[in-house]
Amino acid sequence: SYMPAERQTIMFSATLPPKIRELAKTILRNPAEVNIAISKPNEAIDQSAYICYERQKLGIIRELFAEPTDSKTIIFSSSKLKVKELAHTLKRMGLDFKNNKVKILVATDIVARGIDIEDIGLVLNYDVPHDPEDYIHRIGRTARAAASGAAMTFVSEEEQGKFHQIEKFIERDIRKAELPESVGEGPKYA
Repeated sequence: SYMPAERQTIMFSATLPPKIRELAKTILRNPAEVNIAISKPNEAIDQSAYICYERQKLGIIRELFAEPTDSKTIIFSSSKLKVKELAHTLKRMGLDFKNNKVKILVATDIVARGIDIEDIGLVLNYDVPHDPEDYIHRIGRTARAAASGAAMTFVSEEEQGKFHQIEKFIERDIRKAELPESVGEGPKYA
């Protein structure tokens, strides 16, 4: 409101998720939009998905981290509340940074953009990101500087539509991993 009505406004953004696009509409008039090619995931990332029920997600984590690992892991979740709950649950399960058994960081999408942590061997999407570009940014935390890495996504029944959008966006089907026996059978991927 303090800005002059007649002004030139230039806006730069690495991505334009819906909220930023709405902001742009309120501050820009007849803007010219320049798009650089849409980024694609690094081919060195081994991508997979677990098609599961929401209640099975913690059981899959328990199985994945049953054995100690040298690799660092980032677990992404879409909300601050879920990150707090998940971090608390992982501590109760004995899975945290302090015991040097597993090196896990639980984070929201804020960490997905621009942060560079070395030696992330696994990115785990506890839930499917809302925006396909967020998926690319999340999994891009691994397989950096010529290293290899893995990205796993937990896809609940309610999230299958969003996951289909990601597969369409990156123009490939992501391998569906078999659920550990201990968690039981999951839903069908439709």
